[in-house]
Parts: sequence; structure tokens; C-alpha cells
Amino acid sequence: QVQLVESGGGLVQAGGSLTLSCTASGDIFSFFAIHWYRQAPGKQRELVAGITSGGVTNYEDPAKGRFTISRDNAKNTVYLQMNSLKPEDTAVYYCNTRQFGVTFWGQGTQVTVSS
Repeated sequence: QVQLVESGGGLVQAGGSLTLSCTASGDIFSFFAIHWYRQAPGKQRELVAGITSGGVTNYEDPAKGRFTISRDNAKNTVYLQMNSLKPEDTAVYYCNTRQFGVTFWGQGTQVTVSS
């Protein structure tokens, strides 16, 4: 069983920045990709960014050029640096990983961007 804990959310003004953290339990964190998703009220959960075990990153269009995903395997943590935030970035942000055919999710952290 893998436990994922997100933190770092909060209220920020448009144009501001936040850094989210996703810390995982277990000893094999470094072997698996981690993804950040978000879910805005009334909308489906959507992929934001991902990072492989080797550090290769990918971003969906809303995140390109503004968000940076990184990982620190020594700390079992993946980060999502979010800059130039917009009101439409308001959502609950979740991290997830898939290990041996099982998908694990954290509880989410709320990000609210005021205009």
C-alpha cells in the first residue's frame, strides 16, 4: 500500500506562485512515475503534468510554460512549481502513481486563485 500526501495548496492572487508537494510512503518511490492531476468544481479530473522515474517530464497544455514538475527521490517527494497562476487554475490538485497495476491517489490539496 502506497500513501501519497499532498501539501502546499492555498489562496493566491492571480499572477502569483505556489509550490505543491507530494510525499509518498514506501521504499520504491524512485522506480515509478508520479503525476499531478486537478479537479475544478463541476469538472472532470484532468492531468496536469507527470515525471518518470528517470526524471523525464511531460505537461498538458494548461501547464506548459508556467508549471514545473520535479522530484527528489531522497525525500520521496515530487513537486509542482506553479507560476503565473490564473483563476482557471483553481482546483483540488492530486498526485498519483501506479505501481504493479494498482493506482494510488492522495487526498488532494486545494488551490484557489483570486482575480
